[in-house]
Amino acid sequence: MRFVALSAPSTARAALVTLASLVTALLICALIFTLAGQSPAEVYGTMLRGTLGDATGLGEVGRRTIPLLLIGAGLALAFRAQFFNIGAEGQLLLGAVFAAGTALFVPLPGPVLLPAVFVAGFVGGGLWALIAAALRRVNVNEILSTLMLNYIAVALVTYLIAGPWKGKDVRGYIYTDTFPASTYLPTLPGSQVHWPTLLLGVAVALGLQWVLSRSTFGYALRVVGENPGAARYAGLSSGRVALLVALITGGAAGLAGAGEVAGIHHRLLEAGQISLGYGFTAVIVAWLARGNPALCLITAPVMGVILAGGDILKIDLNLPFRVVDIFSGVILLCLIASEVFVRHRVQWGRA
Repeated sequence: MRFVALSAPSTARAALVTLASLVTALLICALIFTLAGQSPAEVYGTMLRGTLGDATGLGEVGRRTIPLLLIGAGLALAFRAQFFNIGAEGQLLLGAVFAAGTALFVPLPGPVLLPAVFVAGFVGGGLWALIAAALRRVNVNEILSTLMLNYIAVALVTYLIAGPWKGKDVRGYIYTDTFPASTYLPTLPGSQVHWPTLLLGVAVALGLQWVLSRSTFGYALRVVGENPGAARYAGLSSGRVALLVALITGGAAGLAGAGEVAGIHHRLLEAGQISLGYGFTAVIVAWLARGNPALCLITAPVMGVILAGGDILKIDLNLPFRVVDIFSGVILLCLIASEVFVRHRVQWGRA
């Protein structure tokens, strides 16, 4: 068996390989559940009934889809430029910090304050990603720098809510004071789906797809990502492209953080309560979308079902708390392993 490189893999091939990797991941998870003494049919059936077959479950899927869509669309753009941003979790938290600081301490009139909260969220997430992009220019790998910045962001949130921003009515848990009512986002009845942020996520995904496929910057981004040598020959600055991509992808994650605190919590609280690992799960969302932000409109709800379904499995089937990590890890592993089949065809026989 030999792998023969393909000069231009087709979109259909990428889609089929991605679908096959998902099926493989589900089969591997089924084996894991069997070894754990659970029926795979019961596990998957419970997940689908509790999410897609229940109004409350659908609301939970929607709630998780919102940050995954915003972050995933930004990461899809970054991955196309070969800027491997693994720090969306920290960028989300910095977006939440900037949004909370604006809501709590900036004296703006009501109609202006809510937009300012989201602008601040974008700025916070974008600046946090720009740190990694700047370090990349001095040969610091962005995978390492963005990953380490996640932990700094968690520590920063903890410092703020336990120190200078600590709320006056704190009892037990630590958090800030409640935001002004003018910053509250409306939600769909009976759910925590803050629909303005959902619409924003759809707009961001479609907008970034247009940028990627129709704009001059998108062309430069694709050339830098697909052929750095040709980009240098054409006079395109990969450093400048990386800075802009970092600002966009970090800003999108920051918008997700602003949406979480303005739409659900209405205060800044501990990092683990703001984000349920959205920044890491969104890597799978972007990878499934194969670098197309618009396809995150499909892949984000798929991962939303897995996140919401994992909570149901913990309660209904008493599965371990880390059951969602099993799904996410196996899916990501299969997606990475399948890349070789996207870019190569298998040839049998002697050379």
